[in-house]
Amino acid sequence: MSEDLIAQLKESVIQGRKTADDEGVDEGMVGMPGVVELTKLACEQKISLATIITQGLTAGMQVVGEKFSAKEYFIPDMLASAEAVGEAMDILKPLLEESNMTTKGKFIIATVKGDIHDIGKNIVAILLKGAGYEVSDLGIDVTTEKIVGVIRDTKPDYLGLSALLTTTMLVMKDVIEALKESDLRDKVKVLIGGAAVSDEYAREIGADAYCVDGFDAIRVLDAFQEVKA
Repeated sequence: MSEDLIAQLKESVIQGRKTADDEGVDEGMVGMPGVVELTKLACEQKISLATIITQGLTAGMQVVGEKFSAKEYFIPDMLASAEAVGEAMDILKPLLEESNMTTKGKFIIATVKGDIHDIGKNIVAILLKGAGYEVSDLGIDVTTEKIVGVIRDTKPDYLGLSALLTTTMLVMKDVIEALKESDLRDKVKVLIGGAAVSDEYAREIGADAYCVDGFDAIRVLDAFQEVKA
């Protein structure tokens, strides 16, 4: 029974169906339980949080990532799935806190000062939550001072910086330099992303990685996890 429910949850993630009212990628699914209903039902049936997350939510998003890479899915399809997973993680968050279940790490994400673009950042944040990371989103147009202060106070494992413009991407270097000056640079892995940046720019400013999109960020972080293990 639990295996069937988790399989349904995974499929609803793939279909991008947040609730029973949603159609999904395929037709004829309206009225069937969506990610929200199935996540609540899985909790009621005492299915382990690890199973819900890894075999249902994360496994579903992995398929979505494959379809997106193969150009079978487009941004609206991927975003629908990511938002459904975000809703599920909101349901699971208090249970995760109660169980003291360890996450894969704490991740701070922000769009740097002067930049107000957030769609890509929001997708990355949702995907990372679904992949088992504890994510805090600082929002858009975030000052270097605020980012450094949050790193100092919360001691995250990872920092994600986003910028869409060639002018604002320069702030990423300022953040890394400020982390160095505050003796925090070696305490956090810095990932950068956005239309304006590249692998070359990441190396130039001393970031730990450049990520093309949210799925790439998950691959990069999982690689860091393997090295840590």
